[in-house]
Amino acid sequence: MTAVFAPLLRRLRQDTRGATIVEFAIVAPVMCLMLVGAFDVAHTLYTRGMLQGVVQKIARDSTLEGQDTASAQTALDEKVTRQAKALANNASIDITRRYYRTFADAAAQKPEPFTDTNGNGRCDANEPYQDENRNSVWDIDGGNTGQGGAKDAVLYTVEMSFPRMLPLWKLVGGSDQATVTAVTVLKNQPFGDQGAYGSAVVRNCP
Repeated sequence: MTAVFAPLLRRLRQDTRGATIVEFAIVAPVMCLMLVGAFDVAHTLYTRGMLQGVVQKIARDSTLEGQDTASAQTALDEKVTRQAKALANNASIDITRRYYRTFADAAAQKPEPFTDTNGNGRCDANEPYQDENRNSVWDIDGGNTGQGGAKDAVLYTVEMSFPRMLPLWKLVGGSDQATVTAVTVLKNQPFGDQGAYGSAVVRNCP
């Protein structure tokens, strides 16, 4: 019986027809996963680039004279939000402003000087610090919340979170939300003399 089937078995071992289909069936899922991942990353990068352009275009308006009022800032934030939602209409938008005395301070974002007695890198446990901007709190970036005044450098940040376009996160155990951030630093126009904080005050952290 074995002698009868031996030629058939040899032909089956040597027959490579259909091997490509089998190989493709093995490789195809991996290729599809990589393509979906590439599309998802590309969409996120595109959204971040477009958001950065929107922020840079509109945020310049917030530094013009007269734009330090709360109503003007609200109007500008609404404009940013509308254009950001044009990129993803179901996105959530968070806008923050931090102001500094100079561009150098905004770029450095150094914490206010403090005595780190417990060595944890933060001002707490009643540790003394220099309140350089006199806002009665220790600022880890040395800035102050808000638009500031004349000649101040404003760090304008927009964070946008939106559902991912493709369901890759389900396959890799990630989040269903993508988050992109756009930041620009602009200087308020000198519509008046720049304000001063006065001498630094030594306070204690809570």
